Amino acid sequence: MNRARRVLRRLAPRTLRGRLSLVALTTAALLMTVLTVVFNAVMDRHLQHQADDELRNRAAAVATTVDTTGPRARVVETANDRLLDANVWIYGGTRLLEKPPSATAGEPAARAADRLAAQRGDACATVQAQGHRLVRLCAQRVHGRRATATVVTALDLTPYRSSADTLLAGSLVLDGVMLGCTYVLTRLAVGRALRPVRTMTDQATQWSAVGSDERFGTEDHPTELARLGASLDALLDRIRTVLRHEQQLTAELSHELRTPLTRIVMELDWWRARPRTAVETHITQEVIAEAAQSMRTICDTLLHDARDNALNPATVPGTTDVLPVLDRLLQRIDTPDHVKTVVETQAPALEAGVAPALLERVLSPLLANAARYARSRVTVSARRIPGAVRIDVVDDGPGVPETFRDELFQPGRRADPGDGHDGAGLGLPLARRLARAVGGDVLHDPGHTPGARFTVSLPAG
Repeated sequence: MNRARRVLRRLAPRTLRGRLSLVALTTAALLMTVLTVVFNAVMDRHLQHQADDELRNRAAAVATTVDTTGPRARVVETANDRLLDANVWIYGGTRLLEKPPSATAGEPAARAADRLAAQRGDACATVQAQGHRLVRLCAQRVHGRRATATVVTALDLTPYRSSADTLLAGSLVLDGVMLGCTYVLTRLAVGRALRPVRTMTDQATQWSAVGSDERFGTEDHPTELARLGASLDALLDRIRTVLRHEQQLTAELSHELRTPLTRIVMELDWWRARPRTAVETHITQEVIAEAAQSMRTICDTLLHDARDNALNPATVPGTTDVLPVLDRLLQRIDTPDHVKTVVETQAPALEAGVAPALLERVLSPLLANAARYARSRVTVSARRIPGAVRIDVVDDGPGVPETFRDELFQPGRRADPGDGHDGAGLGLPLARRLARAVGGDVLHDPGHTPGARFTVSLPAG
């Protein structure tokens, strides 16, 4: 059984057009077989009825030559006696009065005529005569006042069978032609119907490779193709999102790792510039270890975010004391000598419901930008509000240009690419994305002057 299934699977067409054509051909073959059988059965009955009508007409003609007015039935000779006597048996009761000149006793037709004459009422029968010929016989009663006769007429069915065979052969030839036309037309129709699908498949392959914005849409398409187009559009949207996330993750890793990696390279260059004491070597090692740990934290944070696609409060473990994180970040940031940093808070302890690494990733870009653009002062204020922690980062620099405010949180956008620092315009978008992922946000206050104010809101711990 399993072997037969494997053979059928190998023989089955591998293309959808071939399979649909085979299904259509099989269905048409079954339908034509049924119609051919029914048609030939109807034609056989029709030809048999024609033969029976011919036999009854001949029997009625012969019955006019039978006299049943006397005590016994007798045959009256007529001018057309020879024509009427051909293939005719006449019985008076069960006694044979007349038979065909060529008939012999004991042959199948004669025995069948005797049986029909012995029966009561009109009846018909078919027998096989010599030469494998089929002969149809019908008996008709002739009732008189005192006597009863039976006329049995016979008819060779060879012409009728020949007509039936011709009709069968013609119907089989017609079935073959119809099946061939059905297969060819089905392949053409299915191929034409599947041509848009093949085109859409090729276009989807090309668009998915480059993350194109082109889409199929649902207008001017049949319902099936519209549904397929909608599914492909959704798939292309997901592929484009994945590609953008991949590109964004790569850019964010490059942006975030640049600072600690630069510190490592600078420390190594300084350490190799001339012989160092053990104390200086130890300090260099601590700086490199701290930068390496920072790189590890950055990688863990970004990869965790990329893996989960979005952080949420249910998956972020524990809480974080905000003030120690602020102090640690301000010490790490390369702040110019003329810029003073101040942390303002009214609470001795302030907890946010996020992981420490996530809090650092959110605040680092804001503090770095504030220290970079401030003229003399950076103020960081943290306080508790209902259900959240709010952190304001304020500087007295030139502020955000009004023409750039709409693009402030778009990845890769910078207000002034020639301002002298090597930022890639990814810090603020990353900070907002991470904050929103845990139910918070990062906002810019356009009404604050002079300088800039950014507000971070995070769930309270």
